[in-house]
Amino acid sequence: MSGLQCLASENIWFDKHRYDEAERRFYEGANGPAPQHQARTGPHAAKGRPQKRQHRNSSSHGGDQELVSRMKTLELENQTLHKVVQDMRAALQKLESRVAFLEKSPSAAAVPSSKAAPTQQVRVENGDDDEDDDDDMDLFGSDEDDEETARLKQERVDAYAAKKAKKPALIAKSSILLDVKPWDDETDMAKLEECVRSVQVDGLLWGASKLLPVGYGIKKLQINCVVEDDKVGTDLLEEEITKFEDYVQSVDVAAFNKI
Repeated sequence: MSGLQCLASENIWFDKHRYDEAERRFYEGANGPAPQHQARTGPHAAKGRPQKRQHRNSSSHGGDQELVSRMKTLELENQTLHKVVQDMRAALQKLESRVAFLEKSPSAAAVPSSKAAPTQQVRVENGDDDEDDDDDMDLFGSDEDDEETARLKQERVDAYAAKKAKKPALIAKSSILLDVKPWDDETDMAKLEECVRSVQVDGLLWGASKLLPVGYGIKKLQINCVVEDDKVGTDLLEEEITKFEDYVQSVDVAAFNKI
């Protein structure tokens, strides 16, 4: 076996420097150009990779430290705010307790009374002056004043009575619906209605009327009227209408409503 054959059978990587160069260029394109002391080829190029990894680990470690510092700052601010809120609550409680004490204290009620004392004193002094004025008044004119007051009072009573007398009193009225029935179908209904409306009484006012069938060709007269309760009643109407015996058989009250 020759030497070339022996080398061919051996698993030797003759192109390793080419692959190292390609790997170096790849990392330079991804992370930027490498420092000169790391840009090496050959077997020593592999030593640069652990340094890059160490640089990445150091940058991530610096970011964690910054995050931790920010969290500590926020915690300090939070504690400061909690303290401010507690101080405000304590001050508010003190203020409320002080107000409640002042409201319950009797000295607060004594202040207005002390202020009102001069006013009362002035009123008393004015009352003394009024008494002096009463003493100066003529006592013999009291009878004349009483007579004048009685006269004015009587005039007012008379005026009220006259005004009340002029006011119309409320008159109670009712609306009555009457059913007037004839003897048979040959009765002249127009004459019957004329007889009913001929009843004229003070406090009576006739209204609308109509003919309603009863049966067997017989019709009844249904008529409305308005009456004053103090002057006209249903008994009076029935008595006056049934006097027309030639036309009227009976009178019934169909409806009665107060107005």
